[in-house]
Amino acid sequence: MQIQLKDLATFRRDGQPKGITSVCSAHPVILRAALRYGKATASTVLIEATCNQVNHLGGYTGMRPADFATLVERIAREEGCPADLIVLGGDHLGPNPWRDRPVEEAMGEAEIMVAAYVKAGFRKIHLDASMGCKGEPAALDDETTAHRAARLAAIAEKAAREMGGSQPVYVIGTEVPPPGGADHILSAIEPTAKSAAKRTIDVHRKIFSEMDLSDAFDRAIGLVVQPGVEFGNHNVILYDRPKARELVEVLDDEQQFVFEAHSTDYQGIAPLTALVEDGFSILKVGPELTFVLREALYALDLIASDLVPTYGERPLLQAMEQLMLAEPGYWGSHYHGNESERRLLRHYSLSDRIRYYWNTPQAQKAVASLNSALGGQRVPMPLFRQHLPQAQHFADAPLVPEEVLVWCVTRSLAAYHAACALEN
Repeated sequence: MQIQLKDLATFRRDGQPKGITSVCSAHPVILRAALRYGKATASTVLIEATCNQVNHLGGYTGMRPADFATLVERIAREEGCPADLIVLGGDHLGPNPWRDRPVEEAMGEAEIMVAAYVKAGFRKIHLDASMGCKGEPAALDDETTAHRAARLAAIAEKAAREMGGSQPVYVIGTEVPPPGGADHILSAIEPTAKSAAKRTIDVHRKIFSEMDLSDAFDRAIGLVVQPGVEFGNHNVILYDRPKARELVEVLDDEQQFVFEAHSTDYQGIAPLTALVEDGFSILKVGPELTFVLREALYALDLIASDLVPTYGERPLLQAMEQLMLAEPGYWGSHYHGNESERRLLRHYSLSDRIRYYWNTPQAQKAVASLNSALGGQRVPMPLFRQHLPQAQHFADAPLVPEEVLVWCVTRSLAAYHAACALEN
């Protein structure tokens, strides 16, 4: 079912809540799975990039917004996914990548980034200026945050007018836990207080109005809150509906909005369904998808080690271990414990910080070697049962490894699709 983002609140008001999955990844296999599934189900494919991942300076992927849009468009053409099903979003767009700089310098970079996103065709814009810059507190008050968000919205509005086409829709607010999961074992996560959520909306509405941006605020469709879900390196906190009951009441008063829930990875169908029913209509997922991808890659690495005498003993895992040890910047401060514990986390943490390494030449070479070793091989069913039992239907036929990877990722996407009630 095709969904217009602006209609999510209407579905909830009409007593037929529906949701949409926000796929937060730049990995080509995950993008392919999302676009293929969107075509197969004739449903909207919302794909988002973050400010650290993709920005006007390249981000950690090396892609600017136009590069990311081109990548999505290319894969969509290959998969035959209609362009009108695809929505591109920018997540946490604000000064975060430059928060170690003075505020005007950081906001100047954020303005250039937001304009680049909108000019590249991104039309769902999450305005997040909640973080302090050099010399400021780590988290800012609502008024300062709203002023800076409105400043970025003005840039987005101007860029959209210059490019033509539809004006952006906006999401405001930010989640409390760190993006990408926590670093420690979690016992409980408290939902955002009802009063805090209401104040975020009220302050943004007031300041947008004062800055002659009421029309832009009227296109604000979502508020990022903490529903009480999170995952860390080791465990997952599942959605607890009674704890979020007061927060959900905000949507009864603010019927323009739905909630956007971050870190919904690993929740499973039942909690995801409850989230959508309660008005958390935008479900963001990223690390779960790359975790499933890594899980499948490592399983194929084991299968190739057992099946192909010249392949070696888990060379993909060994290559990734060497790479992460040589370049610990993406995991070193996040994984704790003794060396054995840190080694397990490097490869198997639910936070899946290994995802930052798949686009490196070393990782791509190792994956290409795996694909070459298994491509066209007839893998015996017992070997699939041993290492990747859920995919055993790929046994005993010429193997296309990427098809296995896409299928595994699609299983997670299908759970989200079911929870979003898009078949009703």
